[in-house]
Amino acid sequence: MEQDLYARIGEDGFARLVAGFYRRVRQDELIGPLYPPLDWAGAEERLRDFLVGRFGGPPRYVERRGHPRLRMRHNPFPIDQAARDRWILLMGQSLDEAGLPAAETEFLRRFFDEVATFLINRG
Repeated sequence: MEQDLYARIGEDGFARLVAGFYRRVRQDELIGPLYPPLDWAGAEERLRDFLVGRFGGPPRYVERRGHPRLRMRHNPFPIDQAARDRWILLMGQSLDEAGLPAAETEFLRRFFDEVATFLINRG
């Protein structure tokens, strides 16, 4: 499932998912301030490219930024349980909105749940 996810939902599926997520994050009072205010387009591109490459699509993220090193890249941001839970809530809403197939949606929910928990770095 993992490496052929891109083949099943395509560039457009990831683009819809990530666009919906950042639309929510921009308006969120808890995690919105964690994002660079002048780089929303860059943040959206980086997440989209990471997910595309992680799940079998073109490796744009790695080509541009190298190994993801998720914990290192997220360490400057205070991610506690509340921030993690809000991130999951907004991503879950975005998954619901993106209209991806059910099996792929559930796979991504589990993936995001595990990664978000892994990135907690405060309290």
